[in-house]
Amino acid sequence: MISNPLRELERCGQSVWTDVLNRHMLDSGTLARYVNEDGISGVTANPTIFEKAIVGTHDYDHTIRDYAARGCTPAQIYEALAIADVGAAADLLRPVYDASDGTDGFVSIEVSPDLAHDTPGTIAEARRFWSELGRPNIMIKVPATPAGLPAIAQLIAEGINVNITLIFAVAVHEQVMDAYLSGLERRLAQQQPIERVASVASFFVSRVDTLVDALLDEKGKDADEPMRRHLQSLKGKAAIANAKIAYANFEQVFASSRFTAVAKRGARVQRPLWASTSTKNPAYADTLYVTPLIGPHTVNTMTLETIEAFRDHGVVDCGALRQGMTEARQVMADLQSAGIDMTAVTDQLTREGVEKFSKSLHALLDTIAERRGALVGA
Repeated sequence: MISNPLRELERCGQSVWTDVLNRHMLDSGTLARYVNEDGISGVTANPTIFEKAIVGTHDYDHTIRDYAARGCTPAQIYEALAIADVGAAADLLRPVYDASDGTDGFVSIEVSPDLAHDTPGTIAEARRFWSELGRPNIMIKVPATPAGLPAIAQLIAEGINVNITLIFAVAVHEQVMDAYLSGLERRLAQQQPIERVASVASFFVSRVDTLVDALLDEKGKDADEPMRRHLQSLKGKAAIANAKIAYANFEQVFASSRFTAVAKRGARVQRPLWASTSTKNPAYADTLYVTPLIGPHTVNTMTLETIEAFRDHGVVDCGALRQGMTEARQVMADLQSAGIDMTAVTDQLTREGVEKFSKSLHALLDTIAERRGALVGA
């Protein structure tokens, strides 16, 4: 029997989720095949994913017509479509959730990016999505913005599963872990159970290299030849180094006495989820952001293209994440010496991430409004 590298990741303690969701995947059985054959054990969604699904096809037109006939606004129609797809995917993955005792089988839906700087609004929308979906294997995605952090703690305290998205900085990841533990501690103080509360911290990877590589190229324009070669040698290394350092911190936090105290009451670790792991630069290997990030208590959320690539020629080393830590710290030190301000890099990426999701959402709402008018008039 030919081994499937995707399946081999299970023995390493790493889950594979996909960041693609659309009606065709659900209706055609495509998602079910990925679950059954490749062990895909979760799905994440965001406004950009739904924009591609709804704007790029006419699969949703009949549903848009039905909701339009009821007088629903474009925003109401979008939410109805998103909730229907997320709910269907969660039902498909419910056996995975049950078989893993609530570790896997999750489907994530994101609060509106327009609420990224609005703590009360984020909490209210997260509660509403959680209630409307009414399934234990749902996660609500909340961005790791300053306004998002207190929302995370509050939602965890209420027993709502949270996927914290748009984490780029190691320091922000530390704040996210603190928010998760604070939420669990508050929930215990209220005499509420914590055994089934789940959370992942979505740490974005490839986008870091995309920006850092561009900055290195810019600095290389005015450098002498030895320095130019040095700067070029740093390209394609920042993202993996950043993620490895974040993972080392994760292991420290969840081996601490603070976590041990809540673990005795049933708390689960907040797994790092490697997001944005497709390779943006064609000069890099198509599994670059998978192979070095394999390790226990992690998730890698992949595009379908990356899933296919890793199934075909992925190399599995269960200890990869813990290797090369000295080198990772040296890469970050070299980048700093070269004048790359990683705080500025990660701040920019967070800002751009929120803007990208917001742009996708509003483009989607515009398209729904256009189709709503055309379909109702047809």
